[in-house]
Amino acid sequence: MTKKIAMFVWNYFTNDARVMRECSALQEAGYQIDLIAIHDPKDAQLAHKEILAENFTVYRVKSTCPQLFVPLVKGGKYLKEHPLSLLVLGILLLPAVLMYPVQAILLLIFSALLYFGKVQVLFRRSFIFIRMVRLGLSGDYWLYHANDLNTLPQGILCAKVFRRRKLLYDSHEVQTSRTGYNSPLYGISEKIFLRFVDSCIHENHTRAAYIEEKYGFYPEVIHNYPIPATPEMSRKICLNQYLDISEEEPILLYQGGIQTGRGLEKLIAAVPLFERGVVVLIGDGRMKTELEQQVLEAGLTERIRFLPKVPLAELLHYTRNAYLGFQLLNNVCFNHYSASSNKLFEYMMSGVPVIGSDFPEIRQVITQEKIGLVVDSHEPIAIAAGVNQLLASPALREKMHQNCLKARRTYNWNEEKKRFLEIYAEIEDGYGK
Repeated sequence: MTKKIAMFVWNYFTNDARVMRECSALQEAGYQIDLIAIHDPKDAQLAHKEILAENFTVYRVKSTCPQLFVPLVKGGKYLKEHPLSLLVLGILLLPAVLMYPVQAILLLIFSALLYFGKVQVLFRRSFIFIRMVRLGLSGDYWLYHANDLNTLPQGILCAKVFRRRKLLYDSHEVQTSRTGYNSPLYGISEKIFLRFVDSCIHENHTRAAYIEEKYGFYPEVIHNYPIPATPEMSRKICLNQYLDISEEEPILLYQGGIQTGRGLEKLIAAVPLFERGVVVLIGDGRMKTELEQQVLEAGLTERIRFLPKVPLAELLHYTRNAYLGFQLLNNVCFNHYSASSNKLFEYMMSGVPVIGSDFPEIRQVITQEKIGLVVDSHEPIAIAAGVNQLLASPALREKMHQNCLKARRTYNWNEEKKRFLEIYAEIEDGYGK
């Protein structure tokens, strides 16, 4: 009988390469996968249920509040837009405040949360959580697979509270030291939740050693390698023609999220020091408008171009155009410092040499395989020196290109998924023990 797996992700599942690879590997191995994700209310074309392959279905739960709570949400927005109404409301409620001070304090706290938008966020996330759990309990699942900390509670409720099933925790990030996750509550909750986990996966050995030091066990390691491809054979997309860039100008590429800590502002500052070339940034994110303004103010609009993110299936057709690729994470948290980032391997898969951060995992791959140069990603001068070295030596760049094509035979998902499926086999063997 086909074993059913419920997998959780806290995203829309429209561009999650790692989870797609894992689900496809499980489906091909004979498991039935129900992936529970979130629906984007702004995307009318996004399906609530999507059958991606035989025995691989995506279910996206609603992310909006029920109609019953809409007046409360709108009330919070009204208070924020009309702050004087708070004063009027306070005067009207003054007698009640004097008579019932404890209740008044609780009401004041709730009103403050509502005013600052926290209650709306709490309600929305709570309903997403409840819907995920409800869907996770709707089938007879053999195992629950939680991706990252924000889906681990759902997995615990389904696997350990309402059912007696195995639970796998697949952490793609260092949850206790990453941008935007500064509260100690993340570490406290992860430590508690890990007691309910039957198997744990992390991305590389630097992170696994960190987990061992923090929690006392060494997790399984599954690297974030791409599916084998030969994008250099493609002529589907020519970035020089697409962006009206002279064929004489090499494409210097960054692809990925336009986010804090990616070293992108340092990259832009380094561009005037490049001997030649046009920097192309493919992706979207919170910093994009800020970076576009930085480029405009620096007078670099001809030397730096922006493109929106592209579908994963198309990305490598863009990547193969590049003379070199950037992976310039900054050391803003251990999550960045320990990363072995998928971009590094996507560049490798396309035969594109890398200018990378001098961090443990990135440095090891680049120097061991001789596929690029490591630089101080915090210093524009160091970034420019690396770029100019490759621009000045086409022969060196060609050697690194050939090394990329050789290394991709090892750093690819076909090799890594063997270990991934072994983990599932070990969990299966452990049932009933």
